[in-house]
Amino acid sequence: MVAKNKTTETEVSVTDFINSYVENDLKKSDSSQLVELMSEWSGFEPKMWGPTIIGFGSYKYKYPSGHQGSAPLIGFSPRKAEFSLYVYSPTEENERLLDSLGKFKMGKACIYIKKLSDIDISVLKQICEKTIASTMTNLNVV
Repeated sequence: MVAKNKTTETEVSVTDFINSYVENDLKKSDSSQLVELMSEWSGFEPKMWGPTIIGFGSYKYKYPSGHQGSAPLIGFSPRKAEFSLYVYSPTEENERLLDSLGKFKMGKACIYIKKLSDIDISVLKQICEKTIASTMTNLNVV
């Protein structure tokens, strides 16, 4: 039996999620700004993925193990401690861009920031655009 992917697109309103889930006013404002920016950069409307991820666009993936599913092209989650930005693919160009992004921590597949003012938005835009281009070139985008 193949495990069901927990992070799937839902019908929950992104605005309702931000208003009910995000308690801090600055984080609410930053969340709204990220929704606007990522919509513009990706060309896709925001959708909820699972209970807490706001995603833009989607692609299908399949691992050699047979596990497959869909995921957002880019996205973020306004977690309590910090934002998780799902915008990074490990390309040489993105590696270089990280040097000028600003104040962040790197996870396995995401970038953690406290607030938008800690980073250079123009660099974030380039990382998002490079990740979208790389993903669309290498995978089955829907």
